[in-house]
Amino acid sequence: MFKFTAKALACALSLTIAGMAQAAEPIVIKFSHVVAEHTPKGQGALLFKKLAEERLGDKVKVEVYPNSSLFGDGKEMEALLLGDVQLIAPSLAKFEQYTKQVQVFDLPFLFQDIAAVDRFQQSPQGQALLTSMEDKNITGLGYWHNGLKQLSANKPLREPKDARGLKFRVQASAVLEEQFKAVRANPRKMSFAEVYQGLQTGVVNGAENPYSNIYSQKMHEVQKYITESNHGVLDYMLITNTKFWNGLPADVRGELDKIIAEVTVEVNKQADALNQGDKQRILEAKTTEIIELTPEQRGMWRDAMKPVWAKFEGEIGADLIKAADAANQ
Repeated sequence: MFKFTAKALACALSLTIAGMAQAAEPIVIKFSHVVAEHTPKGQGALLFKKLAEERLGDKVKVEVYPNSSLFGDGKEMEALLLGDVQLIAPSLAKFEQYTKQVQVFDLPFLFQDIAAVDRFQQSPQGQALLTSMEDKNITGLGYWHNGLKQLSANKPLREPKDARGLKFRVQASAVLEEQFKAVRANPRKMSFAEVYQGLQTGVVNGAENPYSNIYSQKMHEVQKYITESNHGVLDYMLITNTKFWNGLPADVRGELDKIIAEVTVEVNKQADALNQGDKQRILEAKTTEIIELTPEQRGMWRDAMKPVWAKFEGEIGADLIKAADAANQ
């Protein structure tokens, strides 16, 4: 009887120790993204890792995979839904197959400046978009700025007619395709990791990016001209797998929510400064001429592209476009 009891106790103790060891295993959060660490998103991912591991100790381990090193543009969303990664921050142009409403951010010349983007994203309508895809197992945690987009090409783009016939790289977005068709250019879908080579080899002639993307990916080395058009926003939605997020211990999820809110403020504060710094670095490299549009020229681009709004009003919703436009006031 004693032998049996001792054996049972030993077995129970072994299971308890194993259970404790298992419980002590940190929650691994893989954060995959497609840009360089120098960019606003890259810096945000690193700050999230730093704060999460500092404040949650052994409860979490954050692994950051920049520059498409784990999953590229076309695969990261699938990886998130399969649970192969836990955090990604795709550009807002990547969500049209999950909700048409997020296409509002792709409409050309909708926002006058990044402050207007901020006001809309923090509005009730903007915040509602974060939870609009939970039925697809996608939870939005916040908006991260990258910045306003500039046009780049190997010929000067001062008026819409200058873009005719050029092949522009676009993200997989119907709105962005129509944007370039509106100025009689030819949109070409291409993953972000392929853009430099595409520009270098002439597969595409131009692109649209904030200065931080242009500089970090060395696009200025293969584009002779950048037109400071500020025609659209290239921001990100930080998202997670809804089932994963809801399955986290409440204390861990609560702390991560606080950290994400803090990181979001910091990313958005630094994004403009980083873009302006990279603009200066591009000027200093002297490989590219930056064209400043006159108010009249910018008006011509806006007039040429604004009909795209009406084309997508049915999908996005007139009220949502109106709310976004109202953020300019």
